[in-house]
Amino acid sequence: MSAAHAVSGVPVMFHGTGGFSWTRFELHPSVLIGCVLLAALYLAGAGPLRRRHGWAERVHPARAAAFLSGVAVIFLALNGPIHDLSDNFLFSAHMLQHMLLMLVMPALLLLGLPAWLVRPLLGSPAIERTARWLTHPAVAFVLYNVVFIAWHLPRFYNWALENHDVHVVQHLMFMAAATLMWWPVVNPVPELERLPRGPLQMLYLFAFAIPASIVSAFITLSERVIYPWYAEAPRVFELSALDDQRLGGLIMWIPGMLIFWIAISAVFFRWVGSEIREWRREAALP
Repeated sequence: MSAAHAVSGVPVMFHGTGGFSWTRFELHPSVLIGCVLLAALYLAGAGPLRRRHGWAERVHPARAAAFLSGVAVIFLALNGPIHDLSDNFLFSAHMLQHMLLMLVMPALLLLGLPAWLVRPLLGSPAIERTARWLTHPAVAFVLYNVVFIAWHLPRFYNWALENHDVHVVQHLMFMAAATLMWWPVVNPVPELERLPRGPLQMLYLFAFAIPASIVSAFITLSERVIYPWYAEAPRVFELSALDDQRLGGLIMWIPGMLIFWIAISAVFFRWVGSEIREWRREAALP
């Protein structure tokens, strides 16, 4: 049973079925089909197509696990309890969903892509030039932050919640922009633009924390509910709309920044390790 509410003076329908339940797992066919296709294309490329075209010996199991984990994140974020809470009840759950789709899933997918599996997609000079431009660090930084900030403006955020098709476009834009954002660091294809390993990659990742922190602070410290949809949503877990908004801001702020710091730390240790190995090689020379 859907509940009718007025958001911005316009009656809208919440799509919940009489309340939230952890045991209800609503499955969206479009998400299921997309995830199955994504996994099937990867497994076909890593298996039969690889052997037929002699692209490589094999895909390392860790790479395959990373990619399939990324697909699993998409599936779990856009189906079941997380999706139900996000769409119908809690802004904080929506922030968790966005963090999974923007900060976790793209990195896992890119970590799982070997270069030889991506190269056939860059079949023409025009496609390669476009890909090189889109994955340039400056372009990726601007595109990600424009998409991230614009969709968190109350007018656009509520528009997405009121219109399912717009909501789908919002999520696709989030995932695409986040993939571009991660590419200069995780990039599996050396032919495309990539930051040198080390300080520049760390600075690049740190820069993303600044706009995200500003948006998070604005949401967390606000004294009023910014997004009318959640002001009108049925309450669950005895959490007021304002407390829910503050919790959502904190989820974006603290775990979101923690993911960037984990990535910065990983880049640092990889860089230091490569520097140590290079120093040992030079020291071993006569």
